Amino acid sequence: MNNLVILPLVLPVMAGMIMVILRNHIRLHRFLSLLTTTLVGIVALVIMRQIQIAGIQTLQLGGWEAPFGISFVADMTAILLVLVTAIVTFCCVSYAFASIGSQRERHYFYPLIQFLIAGVNGSFLTGDIFNLFVCFEVMLVASYVLITLGGTKLQLKESISYILINMISSFLFLIALAFLYRLTGTLNLAHLSVRVAEVGQDGLMTAVAFLFLIVFSLKAGLFLFFWVPGSYSAPPAAIAALFAALLTKVGIYSIMRLFSLVFYHEPEVTHLLIGVLAAVTMLLGAMGAVAFGDIKSILTYNVVVGVGFILAGFASFTETGLRGSIYYLAHDMIVKALLFLLGGTILHLTGTGKLKDMSGLIRLHPQLGWMFFVAALSISGIPPLSGFLGKIFVTEGTFSAGYFWLGGIGLLTSLMVLYSMLKLFMNVFWGYTNFTEETEKGTTKGLLLPIALLTACTIALGLGAEGLHGVVDLAAAGLLDPQSYIDAVLQEQYR
Repeated sequence: MNNLVILPLVLPVMAGMIMVILRNHIRLHRFLSLLTTTLVGIVALVIMRQIQIAGIQTLQLGGWEAPFGISFVADMTAILLVLVTAIVTFCCVSYAFASIGSQRERHYFYPLIQFLIAGVNGSFLTGDIFNLFVCFEVMLVASYVLITLGGTKLQLKESISYILINMISSFLFLIALAFLYRLTGTLNLAHLSVRVAEVGQDGLMTAVAFLFLIVFSLKAGLFLFFWVPGSYSAPPAAIAALFAALLTKVGIYSIMRLFSLVFYHEPEVTHLLIGVLAAVTMLLGAMGAVAFGDIKSILTYNVVVGVGFILAGFASFTETGLRGSIYYLAHDMIVKALLFLLGGTILHLTGTGKLKDMSGLIRLHPQLGWMFFVAALSISGIPPLSGFLGKIFVTEGTFSAGYFWLGGIGLLTSLMVLYSMLKLFMNVFWGYTNFTEETEKGTTKGLLLPIALLTACTIALGLGAEGLHGVVDLAAAGLLDPQSYIDAVLQEQYR
């Protein structure tokens, strides 16, 4: 057992509780936020190294052996996502220092961020599907407050649909858990894998799998993404960036975990359906990104495209496809946070999100313009940036699985994403400027450094892909080998 596994959950909770008690010490809130995030990143790196040396790391809380106790499990996929979460959170919190405003800071902005991250990390690391539900709710309750924090009309309007959809999905989650427990008698993920393999994935078990797919599709924005554009456009840039980078990714991870560890026996049914949903999601998201003429809509619909593309690689259920999905998932978390921070900065400077009302911004802010250009190329999969390798592996994986239609749709929507991002870049930054330093609504002071850090990350992820190759390969192999997860959690008595 490894006690470090629980720290990415415990550290944010402890920091958030301290901040709540010391409500008026905003400088301490800022310091603790960055310190906690940094410590979580360091812990993730240490655990990642331990996994490379000794295999999957586990912790059974209270000394109760699985499947009776509460299990936390750090395999390479989970800990990689925890590490990327720490990087994204560090940059978004740093951006918030100069942009979120003192009113929101006084109303528990930083503690709420810590509780949100605790829920996200707990979702990645839990080895029990009921605790996955609990961690989801911790994350969602924090997000409910964050999406309304500030109380603007748009925030309150969009929060209604956001909260309602997530309440429905949580209700369905509980129903699915009840059915699954009735059929298997356990909720430990490793034990579920053993039990489902023993009884077989018959029609009823597949129906339960479909119910879980509906639940996680709602949370990930897979096909059922109608709530995403409005909800992710309403909050301030720092919050929207965290939402776009992390919240849908927890749903994606849950699909990947459940359908590679528990419901993997009928891939011609379950995984084919995931592939169909991914294809429709990519097409509808890309059409939205191309059609709209404002920054927020273009960026939020590109979030939808990313969800479909990641799960297209998973649907192939090949090692190459999974490698691409994991690599693209890490890339997407970084680049979506980057794009939303860039978009928020543009709105902060111009006071408008309409493309027709702005141009030539690169003359006044060349650093901002070229960082946006890098982000646009990265999300489109242009080499040598981070999006390229993931797209190559996902396309190769879908082709090798015989899903040529799925790989083709992925390539088509990548071109549509490129068009939408270049449209945005050309309209906002190119041409004659409509603004002067005197007419701008805000300043970039304190905003460019976190954006530059994320830009450096997406460049490094592309140029340094060889260094991450072993980590991604180990993560993909782990998803294809449920027995390694089972052995690590259940040990000898349940092997």
